[in-house]
Amino acid sequence: MDAQVERSQQTTKLISQTQVLEGGGGWHRAALDEIASRLAGPDFPCVFSRNAFRKRLLRFAFVESADGDGFRHLAQALTEYVELSRDWDGQLDTAYPLLVMFSKEAVTARTVEEYHAFGWQVLQELHHLDPAPWPTDVGDDPDSASWSMCFDGMPLFCNMSNPAHRNRRSRNLGEHFVIVINPRERFDVFAGETPSGRKVRANIRNRIHRYDGMRHSPQLGSYGVGALEWLQYGLIEENAERKGVCPFRPQTAFENEQEILTK
Repeated sequence: MDAQVERSQQTTKLISQTQVLEGGGGWHRAALDEIASRLAGPDFPCVFSRNAFRKRLLRFAFVESADGDGFRHLAQALTEYVELSRDWDGQLDTAYPLLVMFSKEAVTARTVEEYHAFGWQVLQELHHLDPAPWPTDVGDDPDSASWSMCFDGMPLFCNMSNPAHRNRRSRNLGEHFVIVINPRERFDVFAGETPSGRKVRANIRNRIHRYDGMRHSPQLGSYGVGALEWLQYGLIEENAERKGVCPFRPQTAFENEQEILTK
């Protein structure tokens, strides 16, 4: 058995795709079945997700409640996932995506905007529970081109998928709110600013066009070359210009506010 797989199966919060298939029940298995109905189809745009599904590489964190216990459970699962990902050998078949699945009881959202607001609340709570300082080489301002969500010292990309999406079907994985998490470096390796990476991105975006019946979001871009990451985490239904302020606030902002209040 692969050492990383064996180690992940010994953890208590992070669940493998195989474990859900062979022993999962209730809404956990039902949620995986919904995801399978999408990823098993040849037309699903993300070829990396389809590959991971076929080879049972998916990892899951199931969150039952949006309270302190639920967020601490998720933080522990994400800590395990980061540890699993640290020794990555650069191969596609050892790139394990993490799907954070929320129970229907945990989320009261009904619209795309409400689901996104909840997703940012989740990321903010994880930031407060982060066991490690923010990496010095990653901007902590979401309006910086170098910003990426980080946890336990690892930059991450977070894809928010929710059942309210109708036009943007590629961001709808079933009846549950899902945050798909991958280490930032994997996008740089497979779909970064290289000739092969640009070709991969073009292929996926063409597939999005066919799957969604509309062109890919204009917010989609490449890390560090002008496209802001936070706008890509939760995509709106329309292909329109985005305005507004990112809901995420770095810990430094809270520290600065506290310092002002104590003066």
